[in-house]
Amino acid sequence: MILQETPLARIHLLIIDPQNDFCDLPATWCPTLDPRQDPTAPALPVPGAHADMLRLAELIRQQSSALSQITITLDSHHRVDIAHPPFWMQGDGSAVAPFTQITAEQVRQGQYRPRDDQALPRTLAYLDALEAHGRYTLMVWPIHCEIGTWGHNVHAGVQQACQAWEDERLIPVQYVNKGSNPWTEHYSALQAEVPDPGDPGTQLNLDLLARLDDSDLLLIAGQASSHCVKATTEHIADHLPGGRLGRIVLLRDGMSPVTGFESQADAFLTTMGRRGLQVATMADVPALLRDLRA
Repeated sequence: MILQETPLARIHLLIIDPQNDFCDLPATWCPTLDPRQDPTAPALPVPGAHADMLRLAELIRQQSSALSQITITLDSHHRVDIAHPPFWMQGDGSAVAPFTQITAEQVRQGQYRPRDDQALPRTLAYLDALEAHGRYTLMVWPIHCEIGTWGHNVHAGVQQACQAWEDERLIPVQYVNKGSNPWTEHYSALQAEVPDPGDPGTQLNLDLLARLDDSDLLLIAGQASSHCVKATTEHIADHLPGGRLGRIVLLRDGMSPVTGFESQADAFLTTMGRRGLQVATMADVPALLRDLRA
């Protein structure tokens, strides 16, 4: 209804990685793929993410007529990836546990090394480049959002709300995959941490930037506020062609941090607020839409 009254108002909802593997889903939301086994569980659950996604699904339903576009980004990894345990071993040949951070110096000292000896030169080049950028140290995460698995799928509540929006508006949700290059981390939906010159999918996503720029209000939610939401929003703020960062709204009750990274998430929201982005809750959205219409 709001959109019909103000046809020039372009409201874009960007949902970053709202995937099962990132959600602390109750057991009743997890399928049993084999009756002989326990239900499938999320690989990297973020505390609070399930509640975030339920609130977001309700927002989509309530504001369906106001939303001009919905874009969903999907973390999309292979099993063997530079940020997954199967890629690595310790110097004695033993496994590397999830949530291990690895530096170039540790690899040069032999504390950690790729399981494939031939991968060593490229691995060191990557770690050197990553550390030179100063944004992250390589983290070995649990295998997550593996392409083709249940964990890669969108949270069912958000998916159903988006499907209802598509049926009402006759507009397809746009999906953006990221992370399928196993040689670089890809937290941001806009660009990999170390772009691969031979892989356009790791370069700055100008098409996505243009779509986001074509909005009067850009609402951002998703998982996790300490990592992929943070990295994506930072790149949007740095590269959005039309600027006007005040039209970007971070829905703080639609995102949560990875355990142990709460301070990074808090600093991110503070920094983005200082740069002019709005930090709001979903309850604030109706007022934001009224202000835009006024």
